[in-house]
Amino acid sequence: MLEINTLRTAPEIVKEKLGRKYFKDVQLVDEVLALDEKRKSTQRELDDLLAQQNQIAKAIGELMKGGKKEEAEKEKARVAELKERSKILEGEFAEIEKNQQALLVLMPNLPHDSVPAGKTPEDNEVVRMGGTEPNLHAEALPHWEIAKKLDLFDLELGVKITGAGFPVYKGKGAKLQRSLISYFLDKAIDAGYMEVIPPHMVNEASAFGTGQLPDKEGQMYHATVDGFYLIPTAEVPVTNIVRDEILETLPVKFCAYSPCFRREAGSYGKDVRGLNRVHQFDKVEIVQVVHPDKSYEVLEEMVSHVEGILNELGLHYRILRLCGGDMSFGSALTYDFEVWSAAQKRWLEVSSVSNFETFQSNRMKTRFRDEKKMRLTHTLNGSALALPRIVAALLENNQTLSGIEIPTALQRYTGFALLA
Repeated sequence: MLEINTLRTAPEIVKEKLGRKYFKDVQLVDEVLALDEKRKSTQRELDDLLAQQNQIAKAIGELMKGGKKEEAEKEKARVAELKERSKILEGEFAEIEKNQQALLVLMPNLPHDSVPAGKTPEDNEVVRMGGTEPNLHAEALPHWEIAKKLDLFDLELGVKITGAGFPVYKGKGAKLQRSLISYFLDKAIDAGYMEVIPPHMVNEASAFGTGQLPDKEGQMYHATVDGFYLIPTAEVPVTNIVRDEILETLPVKFCAYSPCFRREAGSYGKDVRGLNRVHQFDKVEIVQVVHPDKSYEVLEEMVSHVEGILNELGLHYRILRLCGGDMSFGSALTYDFEVWSAAQKRWLEVSSVSNFETFQSNRMKTRFRDEKKMRLTHTLNGSALALPRIVAALLENNQTLSGIEIPTALQRYTGFALLA
């Protein structure tokens, strides 16, 4: 949620930056500021009424001491009238604040100055590329055909048990999943992140805190009886660990494995084949809560962490700086990682690493003391990494006539060097 002071001090800049995210309702800035003026004038009237009450209360004391009971009673009646008026104004004040908050939460975060202009994925900026594009043999297969041939995962069985987009991993396919999870977690722990195992469902306050509500209700599975949401990413429960906290030390670094659940409403066509787009998948998430002066330095560190993993896995990748129109609701700056799918001949997104600045911490009221002054922290998170498309790329890019070669970094986790 945007800080109200940002709107107060630079409303035209706020409107311009909202426009770079293609946010249509920029008039909300003026509506919020109008409510802010009304809130301040109501507060001034309340303060004035309180001052009058205090002044009259002193006068009543003097009148009572002087034996002027009748005059004192008249003043008491005045105080009663002022209190009644104050009660009405307090109700109006609360309603104004409620309406102001309701408008503020509808506005996305402002993009960082380095965010490129543009509306679609084609406008994203390629920051750099790494790894080597694989040269496959003539009989190379897409990962869903490889999985069928080697019995690694079963999409049709998932349909029987649940529905489309819920794969069942089997045998060495399941072992590969578990190995990747352990590998990703160990890399994060070695980088100084503390591992946590969070709940896989969250309440409404947690979903609001990280910006899933009210923006993404349609993309989450909702357990309506209890009001819980299945998590779309471990970012949600992990970041909410610091909700309503005043932190004594920064940075705070968490990593977590979790299954993730996304409805992916509206997805169809060739992009959803195999593991390209599923409703349940595994992911290791890294989260940092940091001093505002350090957050963009930390963002680059997190990008380097993900890049290091992709290099160890030997995958051909590229890093994109997302344009304003392709960014998430809450992000100020996002880097996407894509890996090359050699059999499909297309790029597959495997990670987003984002700085949310104060957008989430303002919703969560996560603060720290900076020279005795209370300030909001900055929050960042990233996939390190999401498994389905990593698995797809590993199966496709490493296939040989003998089988699937397992990257050296993974072999101590899998216990095998070849999938055949």
